[in-house]
Parts: sequence; structure tokens; C-alpha cells
Amino acid sequence: MNILFVCTGNTCRSPIAEALLKSRNIVGLEVRSAGIYAMDGGRISRNGQLVLEQKMIPFTHITSSVDETLIDWADLILTMTASHKHAIILGFPHAISKVYMYKEFVTPEDIKDVSDPYGGDLFTYENTFRELQVLTDALVKKLQGEMG
Repeated sequence: MNILFVCTGNTCRSPIAEALLKSRNIVGLEVRSAGIYAMDGGRISRNGQLVLEQKMIPFTHITSSVDETLIDWADLILTMTASHKHAIILGFPHAISKVYMYKEFVTPEDIKDVSDPYGGDLFTYENTFRELQVLTDALVKKLQGEMG
């Protein structure tokens, strides 16, 4: 199964989500991330990298923008916000059946955007990391139910 995480610039939320899910080492699962307005070839935000290092999650990241190839590669596209979801559906209408907000997919009773730490201090990034960690735990349980 191929999962694509999407946020705005592919420097904060989606790479952290990608790193968290990759760190679980689930057989048969490929994970990537991209941004609606990302520049190709950039880096993860400094505080995003620091949070991952603090949690001992090794991760190297080069930013990439959402494109047709990634959309077609993905079996499941998880966005950080409702606006990201709508942007993908507008740009790639054929992908509508596989695009969900991350919270919508794993916690349907709590459909909210994942908080954006962009420009925030380390504490802000740690809060977003914890939020994504809870979602990743729920996603892994859901996937193991479907893949097992």
C-alpha cells in the first residue's frame, strides 16, 4: 500500500507524518509526502528536524510538490487540512475516492485540521508532533486491521 501525506509546503506536518509512519517499518507499506505549494528540493523545517531528532527518529527529507505522478502512485492520500483535500480534488478529480483529511480517515468523530506549527517555536512543533503521533497510532491500528 502506498500512502501520501500532504500539507502546504512539505516542510513541517507532512514530513513529520511521513517520518512517524516510516519509523514503524510496516512490511508492504510505502510512505511519501508532498506539499500543495511546495518547492521541489527544499528541506524540512529546522524545528521539525529537531523534534524528530529528539524522538530518535532518523529522517532525511527533500521537499516535493504534489503532482500527477505522486497522486497516481498513492493508494491513500491523507491531507492535513480540509483546504488541502479540496485543492487535491480540484486539481486531480480522478483521485477523489482516495483523498481524506488525516483526522477524517482515522478519527471520523474529530474532523479538524492538524495544527500548523509553521514559524512556531520548538514547543509548537512538539505539540504538532504529539498530535501526529496519536493519529499515526490510530492509522497503524486501522491499517493492520485492513492489511492483516
